[in-house]
Amino acid sequence: MTVTPLEALSDNYIWLYQKEQDLVVVDPGEARPVLDYLANHEELHLTAILLTHNHADHTGGVKEIVAAYPDTVVYGPEECRAYATNIVQEGEAIDLLDHKWEIMSVPGHTNGHIAYLVDDKVFCGDALFMAGCGRVFTGDYQAQFKTVNKFRQLADDTKVYAAHEYSDTNLRFAKKVDSSNSAVSKALKKVQQQRENNEPTLPSTIEIEKEVNPFIRAKDFNEFVQLRNKRDGFN
Repeated sequence: MTVTPLEALSDNYIWLYQKEQDLVVVDPGEARPVLDYLANHEELHLTAILLTHNHADHTGGVKEIVAAYPDTVVYGPEECRAYATNIVQEGEAIDLLDHKWEIMSVPGHTNGHIAYLVDDKVFCGDALFMAGCGRVFTGDYQAQFKTVNKFRQLADDTKVYAAHEYSDTNLRFAKKVDSSNSAVSKALKKVQQQRENNEPTLPSTIEIEKEVNPFIRAKDFNEFVQLRNKRDGFN
């Protein structure tokens, strides 16, 4: 089993989960990187597409990919009904590539946002980033606060496969609001070296997020909201 990132758009990652010759694609914001990858790996079989939420930078490539591979099953939450052949929700699990993929409801960024937990990996879209979390487009900060704390309850060794390369900016913000945290400084140095080498900074882990993510580390809801508002104005 391997997980491979494909760069897409300006800062998105499309995640490819491969077991032997079977492939699952997570959040294809555009089609071309996926189609090129499949063209260069003709031995692979595209089994399924998984969608976490309905934003165009996560769904934009679905129709073109399915047109090229019409047998592909597309899973997603209710808000992705325009693209998904199979609607899934929390409490359900899907069997793919001899693994069970549990569905987590993680609203806040969008009302219907979900994540997929498989073995020691969580594919979380925009609900959680390294040292950050998604903008609360719904306005429901309580939902996003609960979502972040839901991720916090996962096992420490769970690998976090977020959908954007935001680690540098997020860690610079974390250093600003938690300047005495040596773990943040250490993580920022590593991330900046990775980016200089044009390497992805993901996946993170839940253990790392507990050390460096100001939103997971927020002591209560009010602090979470204050941090989220500050982050929205930070570049």
